[in-house]
Amino acid sequence: MLTCSETPSIARGFAPIADTNARVLILGSMPGTASLLARRYYAHPCNAFWAIMGDLLAFSPANSYAQRTRRLKRGGIALWDVMACCERKGSLDSSIDNASIVPNDFRAFFATHEPVRHVFFNGVKAWDCFRRRVLPGLGACGLRFARLPSTSPAHASLSLAEKLQEWRVLVDALAEN
Repeated sequence: MLTCSETPSIARGFAPIADTNARVLILGSMPGTASLLARRYYAHPCNAFWAIMGDLLAFSPANSYAQRTRRLKRGGIALWDVMACCERKGSLDSSIDNASIVPNDFRAFFATHEPVRHVFFNGVKAWDCFRRRVLPGLGACGLRFARLPSTSPAHASLSLAEKLQEWRVLVDALAEN
């Protein structure tokens, strides 16, 4: 099994943004180049993630990164990526070398974040990687999963309004708990 330490030239993701009271987990695949350079989730100015979260949680996407992440936590949302590390040239998920993927430790995450009942995937790559590399090891976990349209500017087949409409399921999930 690969580990991030065995592959020194690959991209490494971030720690999760989460409080132990999180009820919803949003998973991306791996931060893109702009995010890795800024050391912030969804740092590309054209990524719709913060605009969508701002609309859903009633905050301005122009707020500081610290304010936005605090708002996620207060709203019961945790944010992370499926991959701890991988080899990729550029920012596109299609450029990820699948053989290099090392998933994050979700057993440990769910053990320390027991209230999480819903997991939403920001795009196809996050869902596919989780389904293939993580889900088989989780067993009967009682979690509900849903793939949402990517907030990436590369996913241009849907407008911001269309993406926002599909992402509204987070509000329903938060209301359930």
